[in-house]
Amino acid sequence: MIGSARPRARVIAIDGPAASGKGTLAARIADHLGFAHLDTGSLYRAVGLIVLRNGDSATDRPAAITAARSLCPERAPAVLRDSEIRSDRVGQAASTVAAIPEVRAALLGFQREFAADPPGAAAGAVLDGRDVGTVICPDADAKLFVTASVEVRAQRRLKELQARGVNAIDSHVLADMKDRDRRDSERATAPLVKAADAFVLDTSDMTADQAFEAALGFIRSRIGPDAA
Repeated sequence: MIGSARPRARVIAIDGPAASGKGTLAARIADHLGFAHLDTGSLYRAVGLIVLRNGDSATDRPAAITAARSLCPERAPAVLRDSEIRSDRVGQAASTVAAIPEVRAALLGFQREFAADPPGAAAGAVLDGRDVGTVICPDADAKLFVTASVEVRAQRRLKELQARGVNAIDSHVLADMKDRDRRDSERATAPLVKAADAFVLDTSDMTADQAFEAALGFIRSRIGPDAA
């Protein structure tokens, strides 16, 4: 019918380093707004998991590229629900494969399609990751860069690991966090950087509720109070 075209989906981009709280915040915002949510980092974890389960190394470029190209919309949901995807070894593999340009290129279309046409006929999409506002959705309606000090983020990751029954040493977790930050920010393709027009939200001394209210206030200023 003429005039019945679906309105353009609103897009909210949330970027930030590991354990900054961006994933929890993104999921909460999406639920509050009734938007679809995509943790883009989970796609790289999925690639890392596929590579490891195939018996390959995350540094094996051809294997990583093949895995990324196999992650079609039909296959992705099952892999993303796999309990092992949140393991530390898969996280390390994800950080490694994410630095491969061909892997990022293979997943780019998947992410952009999600933002343009959110599943469930949602009115918008919230994507969180490391290059959403700069590469995937540079024209997003609202962009946030969520961060925290590396020490705070390491403590959060340590508590997360301990809650899962994983033995971890705080100094090792801190060193791993610093190493991951370096890889994410220094990679040649789509490095972790703040978009010029992103709202910086430092959650170091914030509760989850405080971070949510601050983020929602900014989003309302960009997409209007009625939409948020």
